[in-house]
Amino acid sequence: MYVTHLSCWACGATYPSNELINLCRCGKPLRVEYDLEAAGKAVSPSVLVGRPWNLWRYREVLPLAAGIEPPTLGEGGTPLLPADTLGEALGLQAGRLLIKDEGVNPTGSFKARGMAVAVPMAKQLGATKLAVPSAGNAGGALAAYAARVGLEANVFMPLDVPAANRLECDITGANVTLVDGLITDCARMVQQRKEAEGWFDVSTLREPYRVEGKKTMGYEIAEQLGWRLPDVILYPTGGGTGLVGMWKAFDEMETMGWIGSSRPRMVSVQAAGCAPIVRAFNAGASDAGTFENAHTLAAGLRVPRAIGDFIMLDILRKSGGTAIAVEDPDLMADAYALGAATGISVCPEGGACLTALRRLRASGDIRPDETVVLFNTGTGTKYAEAFAAYPRLSLS
Repeated sequence: MYVTHLSCWACGATYPSNELINLCRCGKPLRVEYDLEAAGKAVSPSVLVGRPWNLWRYREVLPLAAGIEPPTLGEGGTPLLPADTLGEALGLQAGRLLIKDEGVNPTGSFKARGMAVAVPMAKQLGATKLAVPSAGNAGGALAAYAARVGLEANVFMPLDVPAANRLECDITGANVTLVDGLITDCARMVQQRKEAEGWFDVSTLREPYRVEGKKTMGYEIAEQLGWRLPDVILYPTGGGTGLVGMWKAFDEMETMGWIGSSRPRMVSVQAAGCAPIVRAFNAGASDAGTFENAHTLAAGLRVPRAIGDFIMLDILRKSGGTAIAVEDPDLMADAYALGAATGISVCPEGGACLTALRRLRASGDIRPDETVVLFNTGTGTKYAEAFAAYPRLSLS
């Protein structure tokens, strides 16, 4: 399409876009660059009208070659749902609280977006075997899209991964290795074995293309709001690809003339038992390091170290946003509360965002007249163990 090259998020080094590559020589993530002037001439908001409502409607700013049909499972195009009853209870004006429900994606989470782009790109560039460490949902998404394009999938998951995540990998034919440890231990095993096994590593931000799928959340929000952006976005943050991707999307849309220069305040929400970004943000640090003894029932938030930490921290500060850590009992109670108020099947990570919103409203950091988008990143039905540990009546 309109891809020109890859560049390093840290040092700015450039690479050709037609090679299979993981990280920059400096060890940091790579990003996909486009000829946005040409893309902006080829497509505009008016041109999008009538296209299928999925992430591939933004094909001109996605990397898959023009002659390749996207191996879609129906990813993207998720609803942005008003939550007026809940918003008004929190002191927000009517129409100001909106829920972006990513749980309706294939494989039940926002991870489908990233793998829908990364997997066919890996195949286009010559990969035959893929590997990923996963706290759960990324593994299931890799398994599904690898099956879709006929590649081998190798998924490394913590031993206590939710059963639904393990099952979806089995159903779609992935090779699953359960690891007695955290996602960082899984990542270490992938790194140790990938060269000998011939695997291409599709870990979070260790290849350039998962971000491209995730950035479409930013495009969709802008389109759903009439090509404007909300005042605040609350996003549950593990590896942070979605946060990074949306910010990239905002810059691309401004360059193409689709939106103006204003940006939402980005709020990174983490669990208190695993909050490396929160800790680093509060300390004024530029990188987060490793969060020792990480623990939380919100499996997607149990990421003790993120390779894109420096990118996330920069985004939070540039946007005037913040980072908030919430306790497991609170985020589980708010998963129930958000579901009961909206009819959405809410995951623990989505509940964490509601807890963070309560705090920001109580402190006055979010005003009643501001438009707030809260992300529910997956369906709650994949978290049976977490909800069993915190029955609704025990939290009321």
